[in-house]
Amino acid sequence: MTRTTWERIVLALIVALYFGLAIAYNVRTPAWQAPDEPAHYNYIAQVSANGCCPVIEQGDWDSAYLAQLTSSRFAAGTLDALADVQYEDHQPPLYYVLASVMFRLTNGNLSALRLFSTLLGAIVVLLTFMFAKTLYPRRSPVALGAAALVAFVPQHLAILSSVNNDALAEVVIAAALVAAAQLMRGARVPVWAVGVIAGIGLLTKLNTVVLLGVIPVGLVLNGAFSRGKITSRRVARDVIVFLIPALLIGAVWMARNISVYGFPDIFGLGAHDAVVSDQPRTAELIAREGFDGYVRRALETTFVSFWGQFGWMALPLSGWMIALILILIGVSALGWVVGMIPAPSPPGVSAAPPAPDSARQAIWGMLIALMIAALAQYIYYNLEFWQHQGRYLYPALIPLALITALGLDGWGQLLAGYDKHSSFRWWAQAPVLVLVALNVFVVWRVIPSLAP
Repeated sequence: MTRTTWERIVLALIVALYFGLAIAYNVRTPAWQAPDEPAHYNYIAQVSANGCCPVIEQGDWDSAYLAQLTSSRFAAGTLDALADVQYEDHQPPLYYVLASVMFRLTNGNLSALRLFSTLLGAIVVLLTFMFAKTLYPRRSPVALGAAALVAFVPQHLAILSSVNNDALAEVVIAAALVAAAQLMRGARVPVWAVGVIAGIGLLTKLNTVVLLGVIPVGLVLNGAFSRGKITSRRVARDVIVFLIPALLIGAVWMARNISVYGFPDIFGLGAHDAVVSDQPRTAELIAREGFDGYVRRALETTFVSFWGQFGWMALPLSGWMIALILILIGVSALGWVVGMIPAPSPPGVSAAPPAPDSARQAIWGMLIALMIAALAQYIYYNLEFWQHQGRYLYPALIPLALITALGLDGWGQLLAGYDKHSSFRWWAQAPVLVLVALNVFVVWRVIPSLAP
């Protein structure tokens, strides 16, 4: 069986496992027990009934009622005013417009809308594989490992099995990374097309705004590392050609927001912050616990909730589950060290240093910029509101998954020796399967605890 055949079989198995686990989360997660799910659902309902787009206003957020809902685990007797939970009405509309089709077809069935997010998540998994293959065309196990990590992070699976616009935002970010990477590799991808993808992001979720900075970083680095093959004039032209369609598409939504909320509230965030003004604030937590205590809690909660803290942050992964994840991270980190050991050359063949790959260097520069931008967004949001939810770092999930898969591949290089086609390169990604087992346990033993 050829390597390509194995690649397709393993990728199909990853996607099939992803769907199986996501559907299990969908079915076993009680209604509304996913972050902000009622507000996202009600946005879709409003679009389905009245067209686009709703306006956020006073009364869309009621902290006392939300506390009653979450403390009772959304018990039946508390749901009379659930339709009034509409504090996501400031969000860009694309996800909700698309989901409204499913809403009308299924008469607002919650599981069907969750499945719509799951379908989008499958696209993210496939795009992750495509991106990694663009970056490392001859390292299929790394691409498959990265795709599997994106597919099987428990909290990520839970989010992609709920009603939430994160799913479409991740599709946009992944598609932009793939298109930009292929462009830097010399494929016939128009620069303006990458800009269109970024513009679509501005109609999807504000966190995709990082693309307006990250993609130009990649284009500039690609020119800088190309050893004169790409002129500074061409780089400047490409950046402008990228930004023009992105900003023109985004300007449609910004102009609408100015007409509704007034200038300079181009993203509706000012209106949102005024509506949710009694949301827990960072300054209050620092005053109560001190700065050191705040930092410790922020780091711990962010890490745990990145991997799994289900419901409305009610059920974090337990200690032994976190230990398994830390072992996986440790194995990958040590694999990076092991991978620095030069691989032996076949008998009679002298080793030669690999030629520098300028496009790969530029793409990694773009990925580093993405991780920094995602972290900066997270920190900025938490400067005002206390929102230590690791899922807000998922715009950087693809590079983080790729880094982990490359670390595991270090062990494969060591075990394979000079045989580049050894099966050890494939089996080195096997530790990722611990996440599959962890998800099975969570779905059958943890998630049911969210029931009223």
